[in-house]
Formats: sequence, structure tokens, C-alpha cells
Amino acid sequence: MSHRLLLLCFLVLPLIMVSCTAENPATALVEADDEVQPLMGKTNFDLSADQRQQLAQLRRLVAPFHNFEKAQQAGWNVQFTPCLSHPTEGAMGYHYGNPAFVDADAVLLEPELLLYEPQKNGKLRFVGIEYIIPFALVGPDADPPTLLDHEFLQVPDAGIWGLHIWVGRHNPSGLFADWNPKVTCEHADG
Repeated sequence: MSHRLLLLCFLVLPLIMVSCTAENPATALVEADDEVQPLMGKTNFDLSADQRQQLAQLRRLVAPFHNFEKAQQAGWNVQFTPCLSHPTEGAMGYHYGNPAFVDADAVLLEPELLLYEPQKNGKLRFVGIEYIIPFALVGPDADPPTLLDHEFLQVPDAGIWGLHIWVGRHNPSGLFADWNPKVTCEHADG
């Protein structure tokens, strides 16, 4: 067997295996990236088929928003935060919100915030989303809201419940982790 054919087998075989094991072949390649991404100590193999399908729907929804201008045109045009970073755990980037979705409910296909990492060339790279619910609507003493069977965390400084989903950029810390070590604010202005 030639080296080229052998290399092709090693590159194509994992894609075929993922396609054969996905419940919906149309989402196989979308799900493939998640299969290796940890979920706060777990892998996405721990997600149910329904949860994987919901994540695929979410990815389809935000696919156009990799283009920042399209996100702004669709309503995510209010900058909620400067570029947020943590000294040791990575960053979140800029948070751009759609105020129409800020309410007491967590609706998968209505994310309140889109997260963008500033790039060296001045453009913004879509990296993930954050769902938020203000304490004024669901108090800090209430049971945590949930989405995809995952509990929101309290963000007392901001007065909100929050849940990140890193659907734009792989996060080695987990799909729902707060900070992403692959994201940086190095190129943020001001």
C-alpha cells in the first residue's frame, strides 16, 4: 500500500466512523468536533443524542454570525463588556448582546450574548455564546436555571446567572466552562 493511500485511510477513516455512529448523518461532521471536547470534566460522549442534536441546531443558528457584521444586523449589536480575560484560565472575549432576548428564560435558539475574540488584523472571531438571566428576574437565592441539563453559574459582580457554550472555538477546559484558554484579549483595543 502506498504512503499516500495509507495517509488517506488515516484521515478519512475517523470521518467515516463518526458518520456511521451519528444518529443524523447530516450532523455527523458538526458533532465530530464536540466528541473530543470535555464537558467540565466529561466528554461530549456523555451528551444524549437529543442534546447533540440541539447543539447541532445551535451551531446552524450561529453559523452566519462568524461574520460579525451579520451578527450585528441580526440584533447582536450592543457591546455588553470589554474583552474579558483571566490571568491563568484564558479569556471570554467581547460580549455582544441582543437585548430582545434578555429575560427570565433560557431558550437555546435565543442566546443573549455572542462572544468574539479580537484578532491581530482588527477583525473579530466568533468563539462562543453566553446565556444570561439577570438576578432581577431570577434571584440569586433561586434554583439555578438550566439549559441542556447544565446549571447556570452565578456571576455576582454582573448580577446575573450565566452559562457559556463554546460552539465557535474548541475549549480544552470544557464545552460549558467559563474561560477558554485558547481565547485571548491580546489584540483588544484599549
